[in-house]
Amino acid sequence: MDWQKIWNDIVTYFQTNVWNIVFFFAILVVGIIVIKILLNITKRILKKTKMEKIAQQFLFGVIKLALYLILILLLLSQIGVQITGILTALSALVLAVGMALQSNIANVANGIVIISTHLFKKGDYIIVDGVEGNITDINFLFTTLITPDNKKITLPNSAIVNGHVTNLGANPTRRVDFTFSVAYESDVEAVKKIILEVMESDGRVYLDPAPFCRLKTLNASSIDFFANCWCDNEDYWNVYYYIVENVYNEFKRNNISIPYNQLEIRERKDKVTMPVVKTKLPKRVEKVREKKQEHFDLENADFTKVFKRKKKNNAEAKTKPDKKVKKEKKVETKNKKDSKN
Repeated sequence: MDWQKIWNDIVTYFQTNVWNIVFFFAILVVGIIVIKILLNITKRILKKTKMEKIAQQFLFGVIKLALYLILILLLLSQIGVQITGILTALSALVLAVGMALQSNIANVANGIVIISTHLFKKGDYIIVDGVEGNITDINFLFTTLITPDNKKITLPNSAIVNGHVTNLGANPTRRVDFTFSVAYESDVEAVKKIILEVMESDGRVYLDPAPFCRLKTLNASSIDFFANCWCDNEDYWNVYYYIVENVYNEFKRNNISIPYNQLEIRERKDKVTMPVVKTKLPKRVEKVREKKQEHFDLENADFTKVFKRKKKNNAEAKTKPDKKVKKEKKVETKNKKDSKN
């Protein structure tokens, strides 16, 4: 291999195409800046529409991909590559990739189905095949959930469309169901009255439809009452805990017993010794966390706030006198007073 010839060819190429190379990098830099500004404007326009947030994110992703694809084609044409040949090769590549990634394409199609049919919206609490959480994001391939214990779960869109989805946040109201177990000697009407009074005492509970309570099951150790009431979706858990806690308290006040399961208890005769670690807990050592440096993002920046901040800083700089000048004035007035004295 003649390395000298290869080097001479590279040097000749750069000498003969110097302006093409300059324009290439100019288009690259300007193109990225223009794309980020256009994406910023697009994001703000979409926020002002009545479109669902998930649909906005999906459409934003499509526009972003298209803009960067156009930039790549412009750069390739600048260095002398035939775009028609690229488009032909690209279409063949898309066909081959499409056959290899059928499942991912299905996820993309199902993502479009989820958005167009309004199965759920961002913030809804859903249950899909035993997985549950609040929806935070949906993209071309996956839907992201955050569980109540702050775990992030990513589900393929196909699994959601083809699975059983329970959307607990679809409607503004929700029914709260309860089962209360009491002893057989309890007064049925008194128990029903207590449960209904507790439910009606909470102002978050709807009186129409009215709270409901009836004896449901005769178990081996207890009789079970089924009760329910309606409330706003966002008040579900607050209402649930309020009613459970206060029904328990009212049962105690009215001497209504909650039965226990019968257990066989055996006394242990041998002496049990437990190993004890006598050392105390170590002193807390605070973790040193690095502060993240802020950077200006063209794509997500709010230009109006930036310009307002600059104007405010300039105005403050004009109104505030220089500290050195103030110090010099103080020294000068002090000297004058000393000279008079």
